[in-house]
Parts: sequence; C-alpha cells; structure tokens
Amino acid sequence: MRVVVAPDSFGGTLSAPAAAAAIAEGWRRAVPDAVVDLVPLADGGTGFVDVLHAGLGGTLHEPQVTGPFGEPVTAPWLQVGQTAYVESAAACGLHHVPRAQRTPEVAGSVTTYGVGELLLRAVEAGCTEAVIGLGGSATTDGGAGMYAALGLGPLDAEGAPLPPGGRALGRAARLAEPPGSPLAGLRLVAASDVDNPLLGPHGAAAVFGPQKGADAATVEALDAALAHWADLLPREVRDEPAAGAAGGLGAALLALGARVESGAGLVRALLGLDPALDAVAAGGGVAITGEGSFDWQSLRGKLITAVASAAAERGVPCVVVAGQVAVGRREAAAAGVDAAYAVAEHAGGVEASMADPAGTLAALAEHVARRWGA
Repeated sequence: MRVVVAPDSFGGTLSAPAAAAAIAEGWRRAVPDAVVDLVPLADGGTGFVDVLHAGLGGTLHEPQVTGPFGEPVTAPWLQVGQTAYVESAAACGLHHVPRAQRTPEVAGSVTTYGVGELLLRAVEAGCTEAVIGLGGSATTDGGAGMYAALGLGPLDAEGAPLPPGGRALGRAARLAEPPGSPLAGLRLVAASDVDNPLLGPHGAAAVFGPQKGADAATVEALDAALAHWADLLPREVRDEPAAGAAGGLGAALLALGARVESGAGLVRALLGLDPALDAVAAGGGVAITGEGSFDWQSLRGKLITAVASAAAERGVPCVVVAGQVAVGRREAAAAGVDAAYAVAEHAGGVEASMADPAGTLAALAEHVARRWGA
C-alpha cells in the first residue's frame, strides 16, 4: 500500500518534519513493505518557513529582530528567487512567551514590530513579493507594531509614538506619515490559518486573546482598542476574512493591499501534496495528517481540513493522529476525516505523551497502521 504522511507541527514538541518522520517510523514497523511519502506541511503558523525550506530549498536568512517584549530574537525567513516567505510567529510567536508570563498585562503590551523588520529585510534583499504566514502569535496589537517598524506607527494626540501593544491603541489619533512607503513595489500575500474578522465575538481578541493570557476585561479592552485602530487604517478591512489572524496582524496587512490566501492551500500547492495523493488514489492507500490538538479551530481552514478535503476529492481515506482530539466523530466526518486518534489517550495521559513526543507518536502510528494498513 501507499501512504502519504502530511502533518503540521505538534505544538512546541515536534516540528512538522519531525512529526512526519515519527509517523512514518511507526507505520513501517507495522507495515514494512508500505511505500510512505513524507509531505510535512504548515498552514501559515509556527513551522511555515521550516517546511517550505525543507521542500523548496532557497536561502534561509536568520536575522535578529525585535521580539514580542522588545528583546532581540532570531527570526528565520526564506528567500526563493524574488519571493520572501516570512513567518510572523518567528518574530512574535506565543512560544516566545513562557506560560507563566501569559498574563492580561502582557497580552495587551506585546508587539509585532519584528514582523515589520522582516519585511524590510525582504525589500533590502531585492524581493518583489512577500508571503507572510499568520498564526501562532502572542500579540493582539492589530499589526500596529509592524506599522511602527515601517514608519507608519500610531501616534497620540500630541504626535508622540504610542507604547507597544494593543491596549494603547485606544489613544491613537493618527498614523505617522513617512515620505514614501518602504514596501513600495513589494506584493504582499497574507497566508492565513483562520478566517476570523478583526472584531466581535469571532474576532482577534475574543477568540485568540484568552490563550495569550487575556482575561475577560482585557479581551473587552483590546476589542475596543482594535475597533479604534481599524478607523485609522488606510482601508476599511475590519470585517474581511483573516483580518483577525495573528492578533489583527491580518487587518494591518490587508490595509496595505495584501491579498489573502489559505496558508494550508498555498503550502499544499508548493510542496506537492496533490501529486502524492494522486499516487495513493491510483494504488490504494491512506493519507495521514495531524497536529498538536485536533479541535474546533482545526475545522476553520487549518491544515487538517486542507489535507482531508484533498484526500476526499480523490476517494482516499484520511486519518488524523494528534496530541489530543477534541472533535467528535460527526464533526470530523463532515470535514472529511475518517478517523482520529489521540497520542495522549494511547500513551496513557498527556504527561506520558509529552515525555517522549516522537516515541509516543510513532507508537500511535504503529497502532493505527495495524488497523488501516492491511
């Protein structure tokens, strides 16, 4: 049989290539003669640059930029010809914020400044297009930090720059007006893993703020501040799909003229998932995908749904292996997933699975292969 292994990264434990390798190892234990094609993927969030570099080659730049707290962080970006692939999480991702520091105060004060610095690096390198992967951010500043790095940042009524973070945006009076746009001539593509609007119950603050440390009062304050910020942006974008991605960074990019593409769909096309699935359909087999947590967010345009829909188009069964599974069978089936298995359940608990992420994932894959690999 032929198997396509196409997972996302597993939270902070395994990169997508490492997860794919573990799944393949487990599958081959159970079905030694299986032909296993590894196509590790990403949907715009953490691991976006990693998987593209592995699949496309190109030049990997590793500059230091401003992190979410204003500290220097190393944020790789990939250059393939004149196209730059930028991962916003590399500069302002939640992995830069220890769990103990994910507090309401921090949630309202971290910045996307480093993303703007990465875009300027792309311009300096002669790129004419920048594809910005959105997802996994620690920020809810509506992209104001990115604008500040570009010389477009928000100013208060006295003309002074605002402090970093989304909470301060309620005091924004206008944008700085540089003599010319530093991104002139650079086509922008927002590769989003979600389709949320900027504001409201499905917006950046309400949906993603709590996982970044925001309590109910902070969510309300951030949503109000983002509404004020939306009034200052060069274009009306607050209700556009993906405006709420990466804490509202999507809105800032859309206002600069970026077009939105599905991050998962873009990576799927670039890395050849479809030809791999065609081979499975021709010879019989199964597609395996997964991520750290298969939950309701997975069903909103993220990678698992992209793999499942591509498999369903070809009549190929799609099986999910995830750290944890919080999606019911009916919901999973509606998304094109034939079965879903949790590493934590198979390993005997979350702690056991986290103690040896690759080993427990491989063990689950071996178990799944004995059911699906006959």
